[in-house]
Amino acid sequence: MWPWGHLATGYLAYSLLVRVSGERLRDYPTLALAAGTQFPDLVDKPLAWTFGVIPNGRSLAHSIFTAVVLVLAIRFVLRRYGHARVSTAFGVGYLVHLFGDAIGPFLAGEYYYVTFLGWPVLPAIDYGEKSFAAQLATLELSAFTAIEFGLGALMIGLWIADGRPGLRAVLEAPRLAYRRLSAN
Repeated sequence: MWPWGHLATGYLAYSLLVRVSGERLRDYPTLALAAGTQFPDLVDKPLAWTFGVIPNGRSLAHSIFTAVVLVLAIRFVLRRYGHARVSTAFGVGYLVHLFGDAIGPFLAGEYYYVTFLGWPVLPAIDYGEKSFAAQLATLELSAFTAIEFGLGALMIGLWIADGRPGLRAVLEAPRLAYRRLSAN
């Protein structure tokens, strides 16, 4: 799944979860959600493709073992500071990312390609991916890619309808940083 597909599925799932709970989407949890949807790739791809310290671009951070430990640790810390929603959002994004990577091979009956969820207990497999450029070169307009773009468009529409949560925090960040630097 491409980054925009992970973001779209994560946002759609989280938006549904928040709506069902009767809440509204807030800025910082939405930003944490976005980070969670990208986190496994931001860890595994550089560690595998650039530094060669893990077996492939779906191993360490794509493992359910890592996900559970990390999400619970983040939850523990952020709850202590009154930011449980932020940890929930990050966890939803992270877990939806793993689901998004596993659903295609699982539905195709190619269970071997879902073993990344059990790494290092289950073996790492060679996906043939070696770099960001090589991965990007594989982008083609397929039915799956079209679905991801469609989900992205749906997400943008829903994000706008939700009041563009997260945008205000991103736009205010430089001003807040300047104010903090000026105060020192």
